[in-house]
Amino acid sequence: MSIYDFNVTAIDGQEIPMSIYKEKVLLIVNVASECGFTPQYEGLEKLYESYREQGFMVLGFPSNQFGEQEPGTNKEILFFCQGKYDVQFDMFAKIDVNGDDASPLYQYLKHEQSGLFWTESIKWNFTKFLVDRKGNIVKRYGPSTKPESIRKDIEALLNK
Repeated sequence: MSIYDFNVTAIDGQEIPMSIYKEKVLLIVNVASECGFTPQYEGLEKLYESYREQGFMVLGFPSNQFGEQEPGTNKEILFFCQGKYDVQFDMFAKIDVNGDDASPLYQYLKHEQSGLFWTESIKWNFTKFLVDRKGNIVKRYGPSTKPESIRKDIEALLNK
């Protein structure tokens, strides 16, 4: 099994095979519009703009599982992200990241890269997973990790 074996739903409802991201370095993030960490959208977009030409992608997965901080529809979420933060990176339909209804992609991510004290569950919005060009999940970052602090790790993978 690999990250490329999953299909996800884009925020516009289109089914997307993760295999379209082969040979890309990915930063996969569960996002929310009404969270204290929401300003990280700006940093995520800056990373995307800085490295997209080198094969880097940010994938945003909205989730309403933490304090109900993503209550909008997919259309409202996209409008907010593009209007407030000029988000151009790929956004996906709202999902669960924990529990029985967790997205299969997130079940896989959590299993491959556990969190603090080896727990698999996502603790809050803006947890980030860094994936290399071969689809290996190489690092997991907590919500308080600012996107700009991941820059060196991204550069290292892009330069491999």
